[in-house]
Amino acid sequence: MFGRTKKRAAPRTVTLIGKPGCHLCDDAREVVRAVCAETGAVWEEKDILQDEELNREYWEQIPVVLVDGEQHTFWKVDAQRLRRALEG
Repeated sequence: MFGRTKKRAAPRTVTLIGKPGCHLCDDAREVVRAVCAETGAVWEEKDILQDEELNREYWEQIPVVLVDGEQHTFWKVDAQRLRRALEG
């Protein structure tokens, strides 16, 4: 219809769940940071040592990456796969 504008979708949100001193978390952070910068997604980081529920749920999987609150991957983050998830 005339006069209607298409609403823009909110930016995608990537959450990295890890802990200090975790080398896999450090690697994942760099991938998440770079892919989010490319795609315009926002990202946040959560420390499982500061959140008992996250600790219980993800202790054996860190680092864990969520996209819009849904688990995307764990242990190793593949940049191409994350990019596809954010652009799709």
